[in-house]
Amino acid sequence: MADVLFSIRDISKVFPNGNHALSRINLAVFKGECLLIAGSNGSGKTLLMRMLTGLADPSDGEIRFQGLPLHKAINLLRRSVGLVFQDADAQIVGETLGEDIAFGPKNLGLSKDAVETQVHAALAATGLEAKEDMSPRRLSGGEKRRLAVAGILAMGCDTVIMDEPFANLDWPGVIQVLGIIRQLKTQGKTLIILTHELEKVLAFADRLVILHQGLIRDEGNPSAVLDRLDPSYGVRDPRKTYASVEDCTWLTR
Repeated sequence: MADVLFSIRDISKVFPNGNHALSRINLAVFKGECLLIAGSNGSGKTLLMRMLTGLADPSDGEIRFQGLPLHKAINLLRRSVGLVFQDADAQIVGETLGEDIAFGPKNLGLSKDAVETQVHAALAATGLEAKEDMSPRRLSGGEKRRLAVAGILAMGCDTVIMDEPFANLDWPGVIQVLGIIRQLKTQGKTLIILTHELEKVLAFADRLVILHQGLIRDEGNPSAVLDRLDPSYGVRDPRKTYASVEDCTWLTR
């Protein structure tokens, strides 16, 4: 059996106004898998992601990371898990790509030489090496998401969480991001991708979770989940356009 990375046990989130944003969520995330969490806007995807990364706390229940309660594993979590926000501009902290990517390794206490090595390796891995001295603000949307991934790789993270990675991207941007996803999957990284755009990335998924109105409605093999899909959940079955799950990507393979 694969090693469990995250163990989510009966977590709920109730806001002061009484809104139940998440209810009794139970889910395991396994090392090395590509997990897609699909749901329409307002389904709770982003809130769940924030809880997994320690940016928000559940009202009830427990999240464990590598067997430890999340609050006891927070330092390990921050060294091991990288997050790509939907708004890539929100993650830019450096005046140049090189400075931006170096921010994480420096905060981990790596030596100057080690930081430089990590930065150059991350630039090469994401195809941004020719733009090391460029301002991140001049990048396209797809390049900004690649930059966010480069920062994660420079920190040595084995897990990457992406929140709506195709939002507001044109065709070239989507292709750039999909190329990175394919590369990370090939390298054996754990990927958690939160999206409602299944037609772009489903081919890379090992498992599919359907989240609707704060509840997990189904999870498992992508084809089996889609066979049972209730249209009221606000998730479109991309197989109406594509021949099979394996064809559900915009990336030519």
